[in-house]
Amino acid sequence: MSTDDHSDDGQGTPVDGEHEGVRNRLEQEAERAAEEFDEGIVELLSWVLDTETRARIYVYLRQHPGSTSEEIAEGTGLYPSTVREALAELNEEGKVQRSKRESESAGNNPYEYTAMAPSELVGSVIEEIQEELNTVFNLDSHLGMGCGDDDDPVEITVKDDADDRP
Repeated sequence: MSTDDHSDDGQGTPVDGEHEGVRNRLEQEAERAAEEFDEGIVELLSWVLDTETRARIYVYLRQHPGSTSEEIAEGTGLYPSTVREALAELNEEGKVQRSKRESESAGNNPYEYTAMAPSELVGSVIEEIQEELNTVFNLDSHLGMGCGDDDDPVEITVKDDADDRP
């Protein structure tokens, strides 16, 4: 190797293009892993929140609480009108909270939004899932084909780790 390929940082540690390349590859892999994780979360939340749009908004709000619809649209790459419509639905369902942003200017104060905690989100959908599972479980009874007693054998319990703390 030529002396142009390597230099010394003054403490005997080589600083060269090879180390810089390794650092860049590690940073790229970390970014790729984070994106894949985010996509996996969005896919799972799409099932819980009904659409990918609503899931992307939820994830953005968990990362940036107190954002306006314009900030969410910019941060997610979604159309502003799509964001406003989804936020209205999520607010009506209680999955996001809306409040007026405080501003010292005389202009219009926009709404800012904050998403409910993931544990609350899970709790909000459990009852619906439980009812659907019990309907399937008791299908023969509902169809008049069996002698089911129409009880609800499926019961889903969500345990929050905070419940275990003293």
